[in-house]
This record gives sequence, C-alpha cells and structure tokens, in this order.
Amino acid sequence: MSLANRMTLASPQITAISVEATEFPDLAQRFGVQGVPRTVVNRQGAFVGALPEQQFVSSVLGLAGVNGQPEAVEAEEARQVDRSNSSPLEETSQAD
Repeated sequence: MSLANRMTLASPQITAISVEATEFPDLAQRFGVQGVPRTVVNRQGAFVGALPEQQFVSSVLGLAGVNGQPEAVEAEEARQVDRSNSSPLEETSQAD
C-alpha cells in the first residue's frame, strides 16, 4: 500500500488516486506527468520522485497549505533560531 493511500486511512479529509500514466495518457498530459511517481496535491502543486516518508508527508502537507512538520522538529528548529539570535556570551552563561 502506498504512503498516499495510507494517509487516506489516517484522515477522512484526504483522498488518493493512483493512475497508471501509460494507460491514461489524457490524465498524464492534464497533470503534466513527465516523470514518475508524480504526486499532485489539490490539482495545483506537485512534486516528482519517490521521497522518504517524512519528506513525502511534509511535501504533501506543505502543498496543501498545512504545516506538516512533527512537533519535535518544530521545537528543535525553534531552539536553533533562539541560539542563532543569542550572543556567544549569553550561550556561555547559559551553559554554567
């Protein structure tokens, strides 16, 4: 079962349709399929290629206008931003 199809099981707001481009050339042309797999989200955004699971989910959610990063990743990115905004002196005092 593809990841897109598994995502449909996780949420009633998600639907997935797999189409064989060589069997449906009209659809392939309509959605600009030039490489496979091509994932089209909401008939607007798309990406080509097999991606690791986390990157696939983030890409789909990003194209759908939803923040697709897990909370742990968001928290780590927030910490990195905080570190980049602090001075080296502040980092030294925080370590003590």
